[in-house]
Amino acid sequence: MLILASFVNRVGNGLFNTAAALYFTLVVQLPAAQVGVALTVAGLIGLLAGIPGGHLADRRGPRAVMMLALAVQAVAMSALVFVESWTALAAIATIDQLAASAGGAAWGALVVRVGPDQPALFRAKLRTYVNLGVVLGTVGAGLAVAANSRTAYVVLILGNAASFALCALLLFLLPNYRALAPPPQQRRWMALTDRPFVAFTALFGAMGLQYPVVSLLLPIWISEHTDAPRWTVAAVSAMNAGVCVLLQTRIGSRIETPRDGGRAFRTAGLLFLISCPLMALTAHAPVWVAAGLVIAAICIHSLGEIWESSAGFALGFGLAPEHAQGQYQGLLGLGFSAGQALAPAILTTLVLGLGTTGWLLLAVFFAAVGAAGPPLERWGTRTRTQQGTPMADSRTEPDEAHA
Repeated sequence: MLILASFVNRVGNGLFNTAAALYFTLVVQLPAAQVGVALTVAGLIGLLAGIPGGHLADRRGPRAVMMLALAVQAVAMSALVFVESWTALAAIATIDQLAASAGGAAWGALVVRVGPDQPALFRAKLRTYVNLGVVLGTVGAGLAVAANSRTAYVVLILGNAASFALCALLLFLLPNYRALAPPPQQRRWMALTDRPFVAFTALFGAMGLQYPVVSLLLPIWISEHTDAPRWTVAAVSAMNAGVCVLLQTRIGSRIETPRDGGRAFRTAGLLFLISCPLMALTAHAPVWVAAGLVIAAICIHSLGEIWESSAGFALGFGLAPEHAQGQYQGLLGLGFSAGQALAPAILTTLVLGLGTTGWLLLAVFFAAVGAAGPPLERWGTRTRTQQGTPMADSRTEPDEAHA
């Protein structure tokens, strides 16, 4: 049921995210710069809700908090069809992002409680269907973009709003997992003082630069610096999604413990160390060789993405105490979102500005970040053993009254 709810939610995300900017610029006729500023401001303010929302999920139960967040998002998304000014867009988008951050932290806490006896397999399947949902939503958005009418764009927005509402209804069918009592004299904001986890949050946010490499950096590089056919830009996105959907469960199901996660993080860095130079070489190769290099690079990069996301599950959930999963997932989401916010500026100025040298530096950066995975896992596991902090176990039983 959680997989189905997450799938529905991401179909809606795919519908909206692909065409949102076009709606506000072409239909509402707001300047592109104003739309960008409004969405950036909303995203940055929304980050503030992650940790408090996660803490609330720990104390009141993750299902209730996530359902409330989805309801707020459904209303906010529906209100976007009435936007006619920058102020309205910024205000409504901010409400949506605050709810999204809180709901994302609650979702992380819920994943831990719902996971069966094989949590790695469950989370791998969950991510597989999440990726598939985004792909299907993006295809639907493409049809609306082709129609290029106000009605088509409004259907996309309301479709996303409906996906939030349906997701909340599906979550109601899950058990109402009770909140877990914290240990005596436990600090309220313990995630912020957990140095190993804070360090992992920073590394996870840094490694998250690999996502805009595929969605932003590589398409620009192909278009401006190579002789590869323009269809390779579309092929990049399709192949990335296809590899992740086909192989996520097979690879991710084997990455179960924090130790597995540390090694997987290192493996991801090494795969990016290979893929980034291949992307750079496309600028120095004949047209069809360049197309082949792009395909090889994106396949290797997609494998790195699978290992990286699986490592994030294993370390992000495994190093967090059972009673504070929401708070810890809120912190992890804060780090990841901050990295995504900084990524466009970093990748377009440093990597594109330096050309081939920039790609090589990016490859070394990913490898260095990945190499920190195993020692960070050992540090985190050691400190929890010394403090007697229970490691996360997704086999927690639900409240019998709601099971």
